[in-house]
Amino acid sequence: MSPIKKIQKRDGRIVDFDQDRIAQAIWKAAQAVGGTDPSEAEKISNQVAAVLEVFFKTDDQIPTVEQIQDLVEKILIEGGHAKTAKAYIIYRQKRAEEREEKEAILGYGNGDASLNFSTNALKVLEKRYLLKDDQGNALETPEDMLRRVSRAVASAEKNYGGNEHETEEKFFEMIKELEFLPNSPTLMNAGTEIGQLSACFVLPVEDSMEGIFESLKDAALIHKSGGGTGFSFTRLRPSNDLVHSTTGVSSGPVSFMKVFDAATDVIKQGGKRRGANMGILKIDHPDILDFIQMKADMKTLQNFNISVAVTDKFMEALEKDGEYDLINPRDGQPVQSMRARMVWDIILSNAWKNGDPGLLFIDEINRKNTCPHLGEIEATNPCGEQPLLAYESCNLGSINLNKFVNEDSTDIDWDKLRETVHLAVHFLDNVIDINHYPINKIAEKTRSTRKIGLGLMGFADILYQLKIKYDSEDGIKFGEQVMQFIDSEARKKSMLLAEARGTFPAYEGSVHDKKGIKMRNTCVTTVAPTGTIGMLAEASGGLEPNFAISFIKNVMDGTELVYTNKYFEEAAQKYGFFSRELMREIAKVGSVQNFEEIPQEIRDVFVTAQDIAPEWHIRMQAAFQKHVDSSVSKTINFPTEAQINDIEDAYKLAYKLGCKGVTIYRDKSRESQVLNIGKVNKKKEEAVAPKPVQKSIPVQEVLQSETVHTHSVEEKHVASEPRAHGRVESSVQNAQEVMLPFVNDNDFEKAQNNESSFQKNNSSEYGSMVEEFTLPPIQPQRESRSIGAVSVITQPKMLTKKEMMEGKICPECGTSLQIGEGCILCLGCGFSACSI
Repeated sequence: MSPIKKIQKRDGRIVDFDQDRIAQAIWKAAQAVGGTDPSEAEKISNQVAAVLEVFFKTDDQIPTVEQIQDLVEKILIEGGHAKTAKAYIIYRQKRAEEREEKEAILGYGNGDASLNFSTNALKVLEKRYLLKDDQGNALETPEDMLRRVSRAVASAEKNYGGNEHETEEKFFEMIKELEFLPNSPTLMNAGTEIGQLSACFVLPVEDSMEGIFESLKDAALIHKSGGGTGFSFTRLRPSNDLVHSTTGVSSGPVSFMKVFDAATDVIKQGGKRRGANMGILKIDHPDILDFIQMKADMKTLQNFNISVAVTDKFMEALEKDGEYDLINPRDGQPVQSMRARMVWDIILSNAWKNGDPGLLFIDEINRKNTCPHLGEIEATNPCGEQPLLAYESCNLGSINLNKFVNEDSTDIDWDKLRETVHLAVHFLDNVIDINHYPINKIAEKTRSTRKIGLGLMGFADILYQLKIKYDSEDGIKFGEQVMQFIDSEARKKSMLLAEARGTFPAYEGSVHDKKGIKMRNTCVTTVAPTGTIGMLAEASGGLEPNFAISFIKNVMDGTELVYTNKYFEEAAQKYGFFSRELMREIAKVGSVQNFEEIPQEIRDVFVTAQDIAPEWHIRMQAAFQKHVDSSVSKTINFPTEAQINDIEDAYKLAYKLGCKGVTIYRDKSRESQVLNIGKVNKKKEEAVAPKPVQKSIPVQEVLQSETVHTHSVEEKHVASEPRAHGRVESSVQNAQEVMLPFVNDNDFEKAQNNESSFQKNNSSEYGSMVEEFTLPPIQPQRESRSIGAVSVITQPKMLTKKEMMEGKICPECGTSLQIGEGCILCLGCGFSACSI
């Protein structure tokens, strides 16, 4: 007998046999039911391998994945591992259902089985990324999309004598493994006629009618192509100021912002969504009070984020409780003095009410401007992580940290991360060359500075895996270590590209030039929102903590889905406190902090945005900002009961620690509550104790079942018939069929006698297992089903137009919206208010 060398996958591919994967699958099943000895899984995998060697004697006899998995089930049952066998069966059924759902979503077979996209990710891909015909039918598979993107971006190699095919393969593997993903416009448009691959743009708004409407036209073209725009309206003269050409008076920047907002409202980005804007006004503009308060009604400027560009002079006046000058941009002359404290209090009051406006520390931004010889930076992109010069754009991409945890979950695989950072910088630099820019001025400025924005996602998830508390000194230290490493390696790669391809054209006179450092890109790192691409990678957004451990996702027909963080679910199963009821109870509040049945060591690590004090949010943002040459998009979360002085403390701390901007959100401060979770009580004595929750896994909740719909006049019901009993019984009764067509009686007897084979059947144990799997009939009830970590309950719900208009729920699928990373995201379908 010779060892098994190959197996046949479900899609027909022949791949190498990997016994470790069998052991890992058995161990996961054992952990799910409280198993504690991984060596037992190794022993069982040895038995599986021994049986396979008996049945498949020659190299041309290749077992299929299904045959191997059937054999695993049989050996578990015969060996008396009833609970593990049950968990393994459920796992197989779940995977089978996922494969069927994937095929139903995309309408083709499993040719993309090697891709790592989840079912939910495939739904987002199909809805938002895949090319479609006029009837909305997909013209490509996810693998086709990745090939399209990789091939298009690799085509830039011909400009530098590189190997296009080899580079394409490297890009493809990196994206296929979800180690790195570029921003959404690149995924949507690379290799297409549109060809616009950038997410972020900044346009100037000049103080003339011609200049204003030239920028409005440019913004429309950018939104049409899939980008978001940032504007500073500081150059516009204040309202009621003299207009010499007409002898009339000006209407001021706020009125023109409303014009930009109205235009945005009727333009969709490449047919996908409306554009996003950032509107900025300097703190010393005479119309600053109107600007600060213009979104107080929650209706004005629905397509804009707004931020006040705060200067050092203003902060100094605030510290001294003094006055500062308001400057007319038309002639640069002071027109009035105002008490800084009065303006500051109005900013704080409005931010406390609804989160607007944010703050940009504009002098800090320009201190870090790497190309001051080209001008001052006045604005950022819509989410604030890209301070850009007028007519600059930036293409973004993010490293998925989840893919770099070492095998024993104790550290990051730094060597692997280094390789991916270098390849990602190469990818983003190529994007600049093949990009089709919406207007010529943007093409010229972007290619002169060659800014790229390499960021990350999955930071909160990796902290869970490494058992590091987000809001701790260890968490801050680790965050700074990760970002410093990414930034350092990105710079090294940019320097290598400069040697091979040349420095960016605007290099002479830049900060890099003065330091004698030759760079291909004037900026290389950022931390951008990763909302939709984060959904594709199943990674937490940017450096943000997760918003909830479990949450409820609503859809248009009233269905509720309970989603649980996969790392928390793994921990719950490992520590033996997992149950569907507990996940639903957690989903009602989002946080695990007040559930005493959950071990304290788990609660310490699995914190959410609302569990973390604002000071720790800001300290983490500042730790990352130290090693980011652009900026960081982050939301500082406050509990509902936060006071205005809490907001003030956070703003001042952000300024003190060197952040380039700050955005806050106080829970329930807007009518558009972000995600459907309840209040997370911060004080133990005030907390309402959750209902007692059964810790064991109720069989009815976890067994996959066949759903039979019945209807009555008053409500919809469902009855479920458990299928697991028949599945196990069949596995035992037809044991020899597992190996067909190669098995015969002599081989089977030889396998049983083999030293490494499975134990003899214990009929009494099997009888008890059959009893365990035999369930009483389930009475019809409201529609309910369980699929893995997702429970579904149908509760018909009508959505009002008011709810849709207020943004309380996603306008496309009905799920509650989440605010984070300085952006708004729907976790149901991937709808985003940003262009990332």
